[in-house]
Parts: sequence; C-alpha cells; structure tokens
Amino acid sequence: MDLFDKCKAFTRADETKALGLYPYFHAIEENEGPVVQIEGRKVIMAGSNNYLGLTADPRVKEAASKAVEKYGTGCSGSRYLTGTLDLHVELETRLAKFFGKEDCLLYSTGYQTAQGIIPTLVQRGEYVVSDKDNHACIVAGNLMAAGANALVDGKVQTIIRYKHNDTSHLEAVVSKLPADAPKLIVTDGVFSTSGEIVDLPGMVSIARRHNARILVDDAHAVGVIGKGGRGTASHFGLEKETDMTMGTFSKTFASLGGFVVGDRTVINYLKHHAPALIFSASPTPASVAAALAALDILEKEPHRIDKLMQNARKMRIGLAEMGYRVGEHDSAVVPVIIGDTEKVLRMWRGLFEEGVFVNAFIRPGVPPGMEMLRTSYMASHEDEHLDKALAIFKKVGRSLGVIH
Repeated sequence: MDLFDKCKAFTRADETKALGLYPYFHAIEENEGPVVQIEGRKVIMAGSNNYLGLTADPRVKEAASKAVEKYGTGCSGSRYLTGTLDLHVELETRLAKFFGKEDCLLYSTGYQTAQGIIPTLVQRGEYVVSDKDNHACIVAGNLMAAGANALVDGKVQTIIRYKHNDTSHLEAVVSKLPADAPKLIVTDGVFSTSGEIVDLPGMVSIARRHNARILVDDAHAVGVIGKGGRGTASHFGLEKETDMTMGTFSKTFASLGGFVVGDRTVINYLKHHAPALIFSASPTPASVAAALAALDILEKEPHRIDKLMQNARKMRIGLAEMGYRVGEHDSAVVPVIIGDTEKVLRMWRGLFEEGVFVNAFIRPGVPPGMEMLRTSYMASHEDEHLDKALAIFKKVGRSLGVIH
C-alpha cells in the first residue's frame, strides 16, 4: 500500500463534476453583498455568513485600506513577540466591553480559536464535555486536548460527548464524572448547520451543580441574537453565568480572525500558554481594522439586526408555506431539509441556474435523512431579492418533485 492510494481512489468529486452537480469551490468574481457574480452570471447570495452585509460596506473597506497604508500588509510575527499592534489591543478592549467581560484575546482565525482555548485549559485529570453536533473547530480542539492527555484502557477519557442540545443527557453524562474534577462544557451558541439555539439556561444550571465551566462558540450568534447582537448569553440574560464566549470575525464582523472573552486571569493564562497564539502570525492590520469598523457599525446601527431577522423569518415562513421542511429556529440560518443526496445536488444546480446560490450539505457532513440546502441571510437583502429567491425555490422544487 502507498500513502497516496486513498487519494487516487477518491473519485466522488470528479464524478459529481462530470454530472454538472458539484456545489463547492465556485469562484466569486464580484461581490456586492446580496448579489454576487459566479461564472459570469449574477446570482442572489443566499448562502453567505455575511449577516449584517458589511463586507461590501464602504466604511469597512476604507478602514482596511487605511490600515494597510499605516501598518503594511502583515505583522510578520506572533502576538507574543513582534506581532502586536495598537489595533489588536484596541479591538480586544472594545470586544471585552461589548460583551461585558474583563478581557479579550484575538486569534488569527475563528477555527484556530477553539484550538487556542480547549487544549490549553483542559489538562490531565480534567474533562471536556461537548455537544455531539458542535462545529468542527471545537472537535479539533477536543482532539488536541485528548492527544495531550494519557489514554486509560485504550480509551480517551478527556472528551465526553452528549446528545445534541439535550440537557437531560448532559446532566447524566456530567454526573458520572468525578465530582471534584475540573470540567469544561463546550457548545455552539447557534448551531451552524441547523440554526438551532442552545439551551443555555439548562446548561448553566447543570454546570453550577457539577463544578463545570462553560465555553460558548458564538460564531453564528454575534450580530444575530441577543441585545444589540451580543450573542447567546445576552439572548438569555446569562452574561455573568457564561464563563467564556468565543467567536469569529469572518461573519458579522466582515473580516478574518477569532476572539475569546472572559475573566482577566483566564485570558492572561491563555495569552501565555496557548501554542495556537504563541506560534501563529498575528491577525493582519487590514483584518483587525475591518473588524473594528464592523463593530462600530454594529453598535451604532442595531436596526441592521432587526432587518436581518425580518429577512430570515420571511424566508422561513415562505419556504414552509410552499411545503419545504425547514428549520424552525429563530436565527439567520434557515436549513431546507431534502433528505436525499441526489435531490440536494439537483436542487442546488437548479437554483444556481435560475439565479440563487445556496449551500449543499450532504453525507457525511450531515446524518442520513438530513441532507439539506443550508440557506442564510443578510441585513442587506431587500424584498426584491427575497421574493425572487422564493419564486425560484418554488419553480425548481416543483420541477424536481421536491414540493407539489
């Protein structure tokens, strides 16, 4: 056997491309926010996480441009050494204040953030308790924590998973762990595939009874739910009870990077112990400046959140009325569950050809029977975009027999 044999045997992507049904890696040639150009055609973008529509905002672009003029294109070092700018410090201060926490730490990507928190905090004899549907970045952080700890009887003891958003099972799982062992419960705030909001009140109650801390990934919650878009803890009024919130700049903040907010002592520990921070080049000046500008807009223009949620609700109701099976959770993610891989791919292609771009989620990314088109919306979508998207969903769905 050769190491590369598995690569040669992987033909699924090429086969799907040959059928004209390949839904991934399509290059965007122009981006106006709600409308983009792909393969020379203008299509309504209904699959982006650009929730407040700020990637094309002139103020955000100008901030990024000015930062390049002042600081150059990169920092050429890690935050630990030569890569800290006053921009980084300013954004950390602003985010800590925004979330009502003592301190904040930036990471170079949102995906990297979980890897800069979980394996740094969870050590031998300690536990990560994780929702089974958590984002891949949390899974990666969990595996790193497991790899840093010893195996017992050939089994990883550090990582414990519980049924998705099931606080009864979470309680059962946590109650079996040693009472005095430190524990970190990790969850998405808004789950990226389904748009479901975590049962944070139930989680907080369990955590306090069982000597556990809580880390919430609010990548899909910031700018979407909570007072002024402050995310899941704010949504439930549990800011003080939620120990740490992590997030990304690649969605609401129209940039690239990640962050975590929490107690000053915890942030200080991460700053001096997290390899993901210490050995990575720091976020670029343009990225940080863009995120700062987006934060300014979020704070000054909260009506954008209302418009975003109005748009998502309109699409959720409209799709359900046509006969589609849609997620009922009140977030910006509206999954359209088809339940069949081939139909998902054909639906994706039909929508694209008619002028709407969405995301195709198929196995193994979702369980059997949950194959879906994940749609997500922006504050910058206007009724003309949404009405046209609904009409196209009706036309394509009926032509393929997905709806009647």
